[in-house]
Amino acid sequence: MSGTVSKSYYEHDDKVIDYCNKLTIKLHPMQQELQDSTLANHKMSVMLGAPEVLTIGQNFLKLIHAKKVLDIGTFTGASALAWALALPDDGQVISMDVDSSALDQIGRPVIEKCPKTAKKIKFQTESAIDTLDRLIADGQSGTFDFSFIDADKVNYSNYYDKSLQLLKPGGVILVDNALWSGSVTKENKDESTKAIDACNQHISQDPKSNSFLVNTGDGLHVAFKI
Repeated sequence: MSGTVSKSYYEHDDKVIDYCNKLTIKLHPMQQELQDSTLANHKMSVMLGAPEVLTIGQNFLKLIHAKKVLDIGTFTGASALAWALALPDDGQVISMDVDSSALDQIGRPVIEKCPKTAKKIKFQTESAIDTLDRLIADGQSGTFDFSFIDADKVNYSNYYDKSLQLLKPGGVILVDNALWSGSVTKENKDESTKAIDACNQHISQDPKSNSFLVNTGDGLHVAFKI
């Protein structure tokens, strides 16, 4: 991979990151199957969330005893599956994407092998903005524990703001692809890169959260609602 992307399922030359990932990633067999199937069968497999990022998220879910999760960007369902596996039996993941084709082709056949896990996930095939706005209109602000943002980059700041509104104090937001192959550091930025950079700046300066940005996977910005 070019740039600074070091997702563990791709070859790269950073031995330190390899060492960290080896001691961090702990995939459930269902996660391994879904990852392998995505990498083998989807032409845009680069969109698959890095397992090291998903492991970090699972640890946060367990740390804060989360039950309600927003999953913004479904793709093949790898992140939704990760969160469902980490939640208690009465946990709920609302996973959002405008396109369910990758999920239907690759993710559902794996996830539905375990009804106990599958029942925790509600897949929404529509604009994530519409889903988030409906949750807010339904009076669910301040009731969610965790949000994972990995969808269209131009809406990153919108996803962050709406997630923050829906989260409880102490809730966690993970914003994936926060470094975007290192392009956020370059002078000439395309629309997606500008949007990611703007979101990073917004999170860093937001008085309603505490945050940190780390170089893992394709970059991960972590925010905690105050």
